[in-house]
Amino acid sequence: MNIFTKIIADALSLPERGVENTLELLEENCTIPFISRYRKERTGGLDEVQVSDIALMREKLMDIEKRKQTIIATIEDLGKMTDELRRRIDQCWNMSELEDIYLPYKPKRRTKADIARQQGLEPLAQLILLQRENDPEGKAERFVKGDVKSAADALQGAKYIIAETINEDEKVRRAVRGVFKREAVITSKVVKTKAEEEGAQKYSDYFDFSEPLRHCSSHRLLAMRRGEKEGFLRVSISADDDVCKKKVRRQYVLGRGECSRLVGEAADDAFKRLLKPSVETEFALSSKQTAEAAAISVFAENLRQLLLAAPLGQKRVMGVDPGFRTGCKVVCLDSQGTLLHFEAIYPHPPKNEREKAARQVSDMVKRYDIEAIAVGNGTASRETSAFLKSIGLNEDIKTFVVSEDGASVYSASEAAREEFPDKDVTVRGAVSIGRRLMDPLAELVKIDPKSIGVGQYQHDVDQGELKKSLDMVVESCVNTVGVNLNTASRHLLMYVSGLNATTAKNIVEYREKNGAFHSRAELKKVPRLGPVAFVQCAGFLRIPGARNPLDDSAVHPESYDIVKRMAADKGCTVRELIDNKEMQKTIRLDQYVSDSVGMPTLTDIMAELKRPGRDPRQEVEAFEFDPRVHEVADLQVGMLLPGIVTNITAFGCFVDVGVHHDGLVHISQLADRYVKDPNDVVKLHQHVVVRVTEVDQRRGRISLSMKE
Repeated sequence: MNIFTKIIADALSLPERGVENTLELLEENCTIPFISRYRKERTGGLDEVQVSDIALMREKLMDIEKRKQTIIATIEDLGKMTDELRRRIDQCWNMSELEDIYLPYKPKRRTKADIARQQGLEPLAQLILLQRENDPEGKAERFVKGDVKSAADALQGAKYIIAETINEDEKVRRAVRGVFKREAVITSKVVKTKAEEEGAQKYSDYFDFSEPLRHCSSHRLLAMRRGEKEGFLRVSISADDDVCKKKVRRQYVLGRGECSRLVGEAADDAFKRLLKPSVETEFALSSKQTAEAAAISVFAENLRQLLLAAPLGQKRVMGVDPGFRTGCKVVCLDSQGTLLHFEAIYPHPPKNEREKAARQVSDMVKRYDIEAIAVGNGTASRETSAFLKSIGLNEDIKTFVVSEDGASVYSASEAAREEFPDKDVTVRGAVSIGRRLMDPLAELVKIDPKSIGVGQYQHDVDQGELKKSLDMVVESCVNTVGVNLNTASRHLLMYVSGLNATTAKNIVEYREKNGAFHSRAELKKVPRLGPVAFVQCAGFLRIPGARNPLDDSAVHPESYDIVKRMAADKGCTVRELIDNKEMQKTIRLDQYVSDSVGMPTLTDIMAELKRPGRDPRQEVEAFEFDPRVHEVADLQVGMLLPGIVTNITAFGCFVDVGVHHDGLVHISQLADRYVKDPNDVVKLHQHVVVRVTEVDQRRGRISLSMKE
């Protein structure tokens, strides 16, 4: 059995067999989407979240295992390894406890205790620690020599040794940690010399702030740490010193004699000089890591919602990047997102060429048979949407407002330059806006997730952990939806289970050279896409109109024979079986169970036959802002307004009501009930109705409520 199996199974409350098999699949380099979708018999039906949790915990345990090897090697080099010590290290799977075990052997700078030991004061320290000697000062006289000038010097040196011994005691460190865990307080104070600076004002809530660390939300902690990093705040974490000192003394002070007094002084010194700074630093780091994990989780959930936003589908779209002085950049795309035409119009001040712009738009709509219009939600978005609606286009041609977040990053990216080498960034931006309406997922995968702007404090968290988490979200979303093998860009293909940058590029090049794929089996001809990669990716790639209808479904090629047997048993073709829902109901799945195929796979196959290749995303909806409001000055307390959720944080959500400043619906204002997680109430880009509760024009802050 894998050494991690029981640890992970116990920690996640999952069956050991499922965890063991999942670990085996991960070691075979199977991806999380593949394991959760196509290996349910082996995992016992674990879902994608559970498989992800196993993978993340496996990674952490591997880091601990690696650290153990370093610790064991160091202790062995010192010649201090014992069977008991090795057993304790082997059985430890908590990083803090592991470091406590290692602390007495850990190489460190020369300490006061080291100097005292070199002066021969170790025996005196041990004598005092026993607390049986009535005249420790008299005993200390024997150690007066060399650099030890007096009995007081000897006693002080002995106390340094005792203090270090106490600091390295695991029980003592656990006791102090326990106090910090229950009672630690985080405190933030303004740096007085910078209190009046403009940059400091955004941290005014934390100029004199204090609360129990365990109650401090992730966004408050990260805000304080950012203020500290920028030099406006001083942040500290502390617990009750007296309580901690009592905990330390209780472990070492045995009586009331002179030796006990000296041990008590050494214990206080150990806490103040060694333990307290160490544990404070430890809690500062662990609390920041916890806050970062929460922030990354918020960003990841927002990204998931954004990537799985409703697509318009394969329609001929006009994409508009709105602007005033520089005009609106307009592009026309075919149903595959290919750029057919672009030009600029100037319907707004200072040029005010409304009639000319109206003729240009009408002409483009007719010439390219446009079916929908996508307008970016940046500057001049409201005005451009109103202008387009005033032209009098066919009422079937709806106008949609599309988020521009990250579009400028894409416009200047290598991917955009590669696709449109002779077009400027504004044209590329308009193309991206149009494609986002058609298929948000396919377009957004081209952009670094961090640049999409749907998180909180994303620049303050561990960038490696953030990237890892967001990449997992993108991979999950891409494989949940499935990918059209004949239209997908290499950026989209890169995230398909089993593929990477090289194989994705090779698929596109093969397609360009040989034309469209006619079957999934043809993937085996793609250079460097071997049998292992084929098994992992095939089920997530779709071929609409393929000769074999299963190639446009989530049924994996390894299960095709099962479906053929089902069809043969019913005396029909696979296509006829897919089209005949009544016939599907008569199939007895237990007849197809085998050693390698169980009911989970058979159930998935039947679900897919009922609606093969169905896009799991919802349908896109048009939206209009309230015509009464255009600027913050137009808002009045009590107004009920339609809005779009633009960002979700741990403390609430931001809503665009069409005045160029998003308003905040605090978590306490999301519903008439207690809300623990804003995601339980709202989703990204959801259309909502909000009530204006406060407007601060000077700071550009709008407070909103969704309560009835």
